[in-house]
Amino acid sequence: MAAETVPQSSPSVMQLARWAVSDSLVMTRRNLLVWLRVPAYIVFTVVQPVIFVLLFRYVFGGAIQVANQGGYVNFLMPGIIGQTAAFATFATAIALAQEAKQGVIDRLRSLPMARSAVLAGRLIADGIRMLVTILVIVGVGYGVGFRFQNGAPSAIAMILLAEIFGVTICCVSAFIGLAIKDEESVQAFGLIWLFPLTFVSSAFVPIATMPSWMQAFANNQPVTLVINAMRSFALGGPQFPLFPALWESLVWLAGILIVFAPLAVRAYRRAS
Repeated sequence: MAAETVPQSSPSVMQLARWAVSDSLVMTRRNLLVWLRVPAYIVFTVVQPVIFVLLFRYVFGGAIQVANQGGYVNFLMPGIIGQTAAFATFATAIALAQEAKQGVIDRLRSLPMARSAVLAGRLIADGIRMLVTILVIVGVGYGVGFRFQNGAPSAIAMILLAEIFGVTICCVSAFIGLAIKDEESVQAFGLIWLFPLTFVSSAFVPIATMPSWMQAFANNQPVTLVINAMRSFALGGPQFPLFPALWESLVWLAGILIVFAPLAVRAYRRAS
């Protein structure tokens, strides 16, 4: 008599979600362990924004006039933090390009794990690295005279907005890294599109000091809007109104996520 086969029920949506979260955390741990085993990588990640803080604070600060409380250093630090969050995404693009080129992603896709775990783990790990870097930069800023003027909750909100901004740009960098799949080309391309966005913005100088033909772009691009909102959280007051910069920046970030998150997933599926 043939043995009866017991029908196996397919996993529920909640089980699939738990597995995806668990797999993503495993990949996050993998990425963090790679960095912990190469401490010089973390050091160099922090050194560049520290150099920017010192250069702009002591070399250019005396030549750039601002009217806000605390002087140029208070104007500067939200811009440096926003720039740090954006530039930190170079690592996302380079790491994914390396893994795609070396076949690591193919091996990971062959494992019995959630397809979303590789990208999610990368974004979570990069978000953690970015947060550590931002906190270090805030500490350096305090060492050179920066002070939050709007209380602890607003300071936390500013750091949270910088983190959201950085993770959003990570989605763009993930797509670039997986699409190009060559670390040197990825790094060169990152400089081409990120440098103009960060420098032609309100990060380092008031936009009113720029040529009139440049101001239209600088006033309405996402980096300016995010940094304006961060500056409002950090400094407050009528000179830096929180609205509409906050809502406009969040709309921009949502739009970037809607466009580039699916593109990154598609590039991941095609990477080989």
